[in-house]
This record gives sequence, C-alpha cells and structure tokens, in this order.
Amino acid sequence: MIALLFLIPVLGSVIWFNRIDLLLAFVKYQSQKDANIGPNREVVWAQGPSIESSPDAERPPNIILIVADDLGFNDISTFGGGLADGRVQTPSIDQLAAEGAVFTQAYAGNATCAPSRAMIMTGRYQAHTGYEFTPMPSGMAPIVSMVANSLDTGLPTITHPSEEEGTVPFDQMSLPSEEVTIAEILQDNGYQTAHIGKWHLGYTPGSTPNDQGFDESLLLAGGLYLPEDDPNVVNARVEFDPIDRFLWSRLNYGASFNTGTKDRFEPKGYLTDYYTNESIKFIQANRNQPFFLYLAHWGPHTPLQATREDYEAVGDIKPHRLRVYAAMIRAIDRSVGEIMAALEAEGLAENTVVMFTSDNGGAGYIGLEDVNKPFRGWKATMFEGGLRVPMFVKWPANIPAGTKIDAPVAHIDMMPTLSSVASAELPESLEIDGVDLMPLATGESEELGRKTLFWQSSHYRAVRHGDWKLQVSERPNKAWLYNLVDDPTEQNNLAELRKDKYEELMALLVEHRSTSRKPLYPSEVEMPVTIDKSLAQPYQKGDEYIYWPN
Repeated sequence: MIALLFLIPVLGSVIWFNRIDLLLAFVKYQSQKDANIGPNREVVWAQGPSIESSPDAERPPNIILIVADDLGFNDISTFGGGLADGRVQTPSIDQLAAEGAVFTQAYAGNATCAPSRAMIMTGRYQAHTGYEFTPMPSGMAPIVSMVANSLDTGLPTITHPSEEEGTVPFDQMSLPSEEVTIAEILQDNGYQTAHIGKWHLGYTPGSTPNDQGFDESLLLAGGLYLPEDDPNVVNARVEFDPIDRFLWSRLNYGASFNTGTKDRFEPKGYLTDYYTNESIKFIQANRNQPFFLYLAHWGPHTPLQATREDYEAVGDIKPHRLRVYAAMIRAIDRSVGEIMAALEAEGLAENTVVMFTSDNGGAGYIGLEDVNKPFRGWKATMFEGGLRVPMFVKWPANIPAGTKIDAPVAHIDMMPTLSSVASAELPESLEIDGVDLMPLATGESEELGRKTLFWQSSHYRAVRHGDWKLQVSERPNKAWLYNLVDDPTEQNNLAELRKDKYEELMALLVEHRSTSRKPLYPSEVEMPVTIDKSLAQPYQKGDEYIYWPN
C-alpha cells in the first residue's frame, strides 16, 4: 500500500511532464485507426474523343491552373533569387514565366490557404462569400495551442474566440454550393474538368470538387508525401513548430478518386510526382477536346518530406530542413517542366493557357528566414511577405513572350480571366470582384481599370489603393501605412506622419466592411505571428507581431 501511494504521484508527474508527447501519440493512434487506406489502385480517367472534335485553332483553348501551397516569393529563381542564396534554381518555372506574362505585383486573396483558394475559384472576396477562415481538423486548434504554450517561446498566448460563439464541425466549413466556380463555368461551356490535389473548400455533399464543377477529382486525402518510414523519403521535423508536430501525428498517406474523402487508397510514389503523372494522363486522355485541369499541389506545405534523389541533387545545404525544403521545391519545378513537355508532345502547347501561382506567401513557422525575401512578413500576416505571390500566364497563341505587367493584380482576377479565355459568360446572379487580366496580358490594353484591393481576416484588415497600403489590427491595436513605390519592403510606417492617407484608406476599409457578410463560421483561434522573425528565432520584447484570426 505504501509503495502504491508513492507510485501514484510519480506516475502523475511522469504523465504531466510527458503530456504533450502522450497527447500527440494518441492523435497518431486515432488517425491510423480511422484512416482505412487501401493499397494503391490505378486511376482511370474518362477518355475523350479519339479524333479532334474540331481543328485545334478553332476550338477553345485548354486551360491548366497550377497552384503551389505556401510557396515563398524567393523560393523560385524567376525574380532573381532562389533558395539557399540562389544555389537552388527553378528553371522550368522560370521558363514558363519567360515565355508568357509575368505579373510583377501579384497578390494572394488571403494570407492563408482556404480563403485564397475560394477566391481563385469564385473571383469573389471572402467578405462577399463569407468563406473567411481556413478550416482546421477537429482538435487541431486546442492541441496546437497546448503545444505552443508548452514551448515557452515568449510570444503572447494563443486565444480561442470561438469558445464564446461555439465551434462548427470541420466537415461543415464549406464554400457554399450557391457560389459559382470557374470549374462550373467551364464545364457549362463544354470543357472536361479535373481537379488534382488539395481542395480545402469542403468535403460534404454539395461542396466537394465533383459538386463544384469538376467532372473528375483526384483528392488529397492524407497529407504525407510518402510514408514516414519509406526507404526513399527524407523527413525533416520542425520541433519548434506546434503545427508541424500536430501534422506529423495527424496526417496519413492517402488519396481518393471521385469519392470525396471516402474509399481512400495509397498514392503511387512521392505525392508531387504522383499528381504530375496523373495530370499528364488526364491531358493525354483529353487531347482532342477542350479541358480544364486544376493542379493544386500540396508542396511545399509541411510536413517537410523529399525524395532521396532530390535531397542528394540539391547539394550539401544547411540546415537539414532547408535542404529538404529545397528538394521539395525542385520536385515542384520538375512538375511544371514535365507538364509543359507533355503539352508539347501532344501538340497542345500553342493553344493551352497555363497559369501558375501560390495560395499565399511562405510560412515563418518552418524557420527559414529568406523564403519571402526581400519582403517582410510571412503566411498569416498581411505584410507583403504573406501576400505577394508569383502569378504567370503562358498562352503562345495570344500572349507575347517576355510580357511584364506591373499593375497590382490578385487571385480574385483569375476566375474572370479564365472565363474570358474560354469566351464564357460570368454569372449574372453574383457580383464578381475580380477583373479580366487578358487585355493586359495580350497587349490590347495598358490600363487595368481598378485601383483598390482588399484583404480581411476578422479584425485584421488591409487595403491597397494605388501605391499606398494600409493594415489595421485590433490585437494589437495598431496601423501600418506604407507607400509601396518608395518603400516596397514596408520598413517606414507612415501611419502617424501621413494622417491624410491613413484617413483616405481607412474610409475605404470601412466602406468595404459595410458591404461584408458575416463569416460562415467563427474564427477558432488567434495566433501571434512575429513579422520580422521566423519561428526559429527567439521572440524578444519589442518585436512586432500581429494576432492572426483563423
């Protein structure tokens, strides 16, 4: 009895000091138990006509939209940079940009993924769709908060505003079915449509890719690029990142085809290459009819996993996580090159529109300081580092190589642009916030006809009007005002010195908010994010930060 009385507090202490590891182990156990992922099976894409339905020059152009996930502005070498001080180049992406139009001031729809993807699909601000926050799997917010608080980073604590309103189940956080996607528009205009990769816009009936305009959908239904113990994988865990620690516990290696998240099976090989190979199969199956392919890569989003071949190819880069990350970028670049080569092989390159972008800027929580160089900020901030993204469009039949467009453009412009390419009508029932970029890309016009762009995530909002950009936040209660021509990296805050511009842009934010609908579901968590330091760098009192509502 005495021994038992002694043992109980000892066991309690052991459990307490190891509570995070035990909790994550339980998440992993539960995830594996619920996964029900079968062996790989071949994806059979619907076969288009065996002969051309009409001469290539007379039929509408094929459209391929490639979206990377969390790609930093400096992750590609197109703008003169590249990872590891330029040691890792992206020649295929650079070539795509050089052979078409480069939008030199392109912005994500939001500083996190799902709202951006909704704006790409609909051409509408989240203020008008209500799709304002990125859905998180059940349990993610409290577990990530617990892990973060255990790390003692010195940052302010994470808060949970939704506790007051009540949370909404993950599977109900969906883009409303009454929204009209670019896939639905193209489908109605005779295109065969396919989605491959990440979706993150809903998984219940009415909100899946197949319900939102895609004839076929090969869905990311796991999150690992390869099994963690695969002999060909090189992993890089980011122990100081609470999100990374949750993902390694929660994610599996899975895909599904036309079944939402049901009936899952293992992909074949490294995920980025698997999506590329299946994209090429879809192109080959539909070479004789107009098609729309939305290739939504998971890379280079965490967890950081690369093939051993790519890891060796990028060379001896330090630290280890940067080398793995660089290898992941190499795989994305290879994907672009192989897809462009497939178009050439099928004789489709001349009349195919290829657009490339990322859903937002690079993430500070991976601890790589230069991913968004030269800009300040990260994913989950509205500084340029969180919002500036590559946006390129190639269409040899109509867009001159080497075209550069300096007008500020954004993800909301992609839907009306691709509709225009297909000579398709925009929906009359909904207000489209984006504009058609094709007149700029083809040289038909030198004017965009718009001066203002908006971003918002609950109390944290931003507006760019002409050359000026204003951010306002309630937590902390602060404003940041910059002239982006004079100060593109946002170093000199003019909010106090230029009250005239502050008031002008603040009035625009107030007007925009007056037209906004209530978010479809509440923010689950508000996370502190330092602006000038990655998560690998210790927070010190006086460092600027924002609270990101999600």
